[in-house]
Amino acid sequence: MRRLWIWGRGAGIVALLLVAGLLAPVVWVETMCRGRGVPSPYSALLPSSAHRLESRTLLTYPEWHIVHAYDDYAEVIRTGDPHEFGYVQSVAGFWSSLCVLNETASTVGDVDFATKQMVFVIGVSFTAELMLKAAYEETIGRLFAWQRGAERAPLDDLSAAQAAEYAEFLQQVPWYQWDFRQDAEALRQSATDVLRDRERRFALGLEYGAKAAYADLIAQAVATTGFDQLRLRMVVSGKPAEDLAAYDEVQLIETVPEGIVIETPRYRALTHLLQAMAQDGWQFREIAGNDDILFTVLSDHPTHQDAIASFPRQGYADFRHLVMVKVTALSEKLQSLQLSGARLEHVHDY
Repeated sequence: MRRLWIWGRGAGIVALLLVAGLLAPVVWVETMCRGRGVPSPYSALLPSSAHRLESRTLLTYPEWHIVHAYDDYAEVIRTGDPHEFGYVQSVAGFWSSLCVLNETASTVGDVDFATKQMVFVIGVSFTAELMLKAAYEETIGRLFAWQRGAERAPLDDLSAAQAAEYAEFLQQVPWYQWDFRQDAEALRQSATDVLRDRERRFALGLEYGAKAAYADLIAQAVATTGFDQLRLRMVVSGKPAEDLAAYDEVQLIETVPEGIVIETPRYRALTHLLQAMAQDGWQFREIAGNDDILFTVLSDHPTHQDAIASFPRQGYADFRHLVMVKVTALSEKLQSLQLSGARLEHVHDY
């Protein structure tokens, strides 16, 4: 009994240390990353029913950082092995970007508790997932890759293709809607007797199974609490209303003295739409009742003159820059990107 108690106490201490380690970044952000800015007064053009909290243009990035991390991972293992991915670097990028964004949020208004809670939950989950994956891939996974040699096994290529498809899927659809069980089955059916294939089938099968179970729980929770709105409204100007017919999924709501009120899709579809409208000469007056917006650009340079933060991308040998601008300047900024050698990645709505 005494030995059992000692083992139990040791396990409890280890568990507490792990929990403390996972929560430490949350405490750091909340205590060391507080901004001192003051929001500028702004009179919205759209009615309050069309407003979304402006600070969410900043706090949507951390979730997209995870999307980008999966894309980086897919690019790394396209020709390399999972142990070559910088797991710690990716986790550090999440929390350091959140620190900058939390500081910047003070200049655009309060952050609602639900958004902050969501960001912390996904951050802790992301950290735990990548640290577990790093612990395996840097040790056992690396050993099996070394035993395999330079020639890739069939499941190395299949898992790389699955990672790329998953990263693309995340651009517009929530992660928990991905069919992880189908991926696990594909591994089982395609595995050969090569030792690396058997290891990949077992290790990734466990990972996909855990993610599938977790996805089921998240899907049930979302179904209970409700889904986020998939469309938003904005005010545009500079061209006649009939030209809006050129854009899919854009609905004309009304004409106001400041311009034309339209309703559009959100997420990745909105990025493509805003880029197309900017190139066509449209001006954006207001988006979802807000006058500030965040977007990310990619370039070959480690810095960008308008960036509030910049990070290297893994697997691509380039850099991601977070840029905050006034909505009224968005069209001009998007038009000028090509001249600066940068490429638009994503416009962060609210």
